[in-house]
Amino acid sequence: MQYILAIDQGTTSTRAMIFDEDLGLVAQAQVEFPQHYPASGWVEHDPLDLWQTALATSQAALAKAGIDVEKIAAIGITNQRETTIVWDKATGAPVYNAIVWQDRRTDQMCKDLSQAGLAPLISKTTGLRLDPYFSATKVAWILDRDPSLRAKAEAGGLLFGTVDSWLIWNLTGGARHVTDATNAARTMLYDIHQGQWAPEICKNLRIPMAILPTVLDCADAFGTCLPHFFGRSIPILGVAGDQQAATIGQACFEVGMLKSTYGTGCFALLNTGDVAVASDHQLLTTIAYQFDGVPTYALEGSIFIAGAVVQWLRDGLRVIETVAQTDQMAGQADAGHDAIIVPAFTGLGAPYWRAECRGAIFGLERNSGPNELVKAALESVAFQTRDLLEAMHADWGSGVQTVIRVDGGMAASDYAMQFISDICTAEVARPKNLETTAMGAAWLAGFEAGICPDRATFAKKWRAKAHFTPNLAKNLADQRYEKWQKAVQATLGAI
Repeated sequence: MQYILAIDQGTTSTRAMIFDEDLGLVAQAQVEFPQHYPASGWVEHDPLDLWQTALATSQAALAKAGIDVEKIAAIGITNQRETTIVWDKATGAPVYNAIVWQDRRTDQMCKDLSQAGLAPLISKTTGLRLDPYFSATKVAWILDRDPSLRAKAEAGGLLFGTVDSWLIWNLTGGARHVTDATNAARTMLYDIHQGQWAPEICKNLRIPMAILPTVLDCADAFGTCLPHFFGRSIPILGVAGDQQAATIGQACFEVGMLKSTYGTGCFALLNTGDVAVASDHQLLTTIAYQFDGVPTYALEGSIFIAGAVVQWLRDGLRVIETVAQTDQMAGQADAGHDAIIVPAFTGLGAPYWRAECRGAIFGLERNSGPNELVKAALESVAFQTRDLLEAMHADWGSGVQTVIRVDGGMAASDYAMQFISDICTAEVARPKNLETTAMGAAWLAGFEAGICPDRATFAKKWRAKAHFTPNLAKNLADQRYEKWQKAVQATLGAI
């Protein structure tokens, strides 16, 4: 038996997992790291925290597994996407904190670029919207803050990377500056049709192309880690952004298959095959995965706040002590209480894309209490999921399959998953293993190493642990959803 080390570097924590060649989970380790909020709408991480927690959890998982490191065939990496790091090529030292995907500091820059007429070029080339969410304007902001940084970048002295690139750079001792197609596709600098960096966009944002990493397939030779980290050199053979890794882990290899991941945010990806569908309903066109230089495309809907609304209940309002309480509390809430939370803490994502919007609560009553707030928080995720499905159906027509494969930490909530099924009038399938993101990275690395099966065989092994089917009549679901839409419009009207 051989094994795979999967590193899952997320927004609030880093995890490492050891999988066997049948993709059974053998051991894991997890560490949370600090979030930094230096100004309103700003979100940062210390890049060294990302690297050190990735290394520490990997070492801990290997120790827990108790297996000979010689049996680790490969490393797979999956990561929070869009988060932006710029570092010194000679020293490896970051020149600024990592600017997180949630960060909105470049909102005005995006508005200025839009007024200058750049939005159509970006949409056509990258499949993305001109938005602070993506890496490009984050890179520009870092280079703009200090004239010496831009000069150094232009001289080839700085490197940019998303978190995968940063981890690979450190694991290989600076030998490899690479990324994969799925992460490149989220930078707003990559031509998803031509499979290369987009020089005209880089020129408009004054980003030197010399700082950009080499783009590889998802299953590819990304480099070899230094032997002193784990006791021997191990090849890094699989990389994908977290949502694409979850798509792979959910075995969504057929056109029309849909997965929805509920982590800090919620991200739904619809496999559209070899067709890069241009959305008329403010979804994103992106790369689901790439093998042998051939991309498979997806429509993606991005919700900024999903599990984070539960964290807010715990850390902000302190109406819960643990996430595990939420199902019971929601079930004990007044069933006739229809309060609606619009959790636009960092703006609204698809299909609205309003970075300046902020959250609101509607329908509060005298008996509104912790249970009712928990119920409204969980239900907000279902309403946002339906927003995405409505847009996907409008863009893709009847090609969307009727089963939503769900994963992520919040997918463990029976209340939330049942309400998603009710509001979306769709079947929700929760897999036996919710760690589909890490599993996707592990399969990529194992497949490239020759120890894991091909896509078709892997897909046949996918199993659901729980199915949720609608318990609410469609007309009642539509009425509840209409209230949500009114709440969103009122929130937007308050800007």
